[in-house]
Amino acid sequence: MTSASPFPNLPDVPSFELTSRSFQDGETLHPAQRSGRLHAGGADESPQLSWSGAPAGTGSFAVTVFDPDAPGAGGFWHWAVLNIPADVTSLPEGAGAEAGQQLPPSAIQLKNDAGFRGYLGAAPPPGHGRHRYVVTVYALDVEELKAGNRPAGLEAQLAKHLLGKATLTGIYSR
Repeated sequence: MTSASPFPNLPDVPSFELTSRSFQDGETLHPAQRSGRLHAGGADESPQLSWSGAPAGTGSFAVTVFDPDAPGAGGFWHWAVLNIPADVTSLPEGAGAEAGQQLPPSAIQLKNDAGFRGYLGAAPPPGHGRHRYVVTVYALDVEELKAGNRPAGLEAQLAKHLLGKATLTGIYSR
C-alpha cells in the first residue's frame, strides 16, 4: 500500500482539527460520497467538512481529496478547491458541485483526474480492494494561492505557504 500523503515532500507543520458529518475518520464512505458518474452507486457529493484550530496567520484554506490506492502511478485526484477565506471553517455536503454555488465566491476548483472542476465520488475498480480517500484541509499564509489547473501540481505552491493541515480518511471498496 502506498503512502496516503498526496504530497510527501511538504514540510512538517502543526495539525488542526477536521471533522465531517458525512463520514467518520477510517469509516466507509456513504453512498452520497461515492460516484454516480463512474457507476459506483453514488451521488458525487463532496463530504461536509468542518475545521478548527488553524494556526495564527492563516490567510486561506485549500481542500483536496486524493485516492493513493488508485491503479497506476500517482494515485487519483477526486477534488481540489483553493482560496477558501480564512474566516470560513466549514463546507456543506455537496459544495464540490461543478457550478460551485455553495463555495465562497473567491474559491476555485481545479480539474480532478476525470477532467472536470468539481468533486468526483469514490469509485475504485471492482475487485481492486480497499481504497483510502484522503481529505486534507491546508492552512495557508496567503489569501490567494496561484496554481495550475490540476491538483498534482500544487505541491510547490503549498510548500511555500503551508502553516498547518488536517486530514480525514474515508474507505471504500467494491
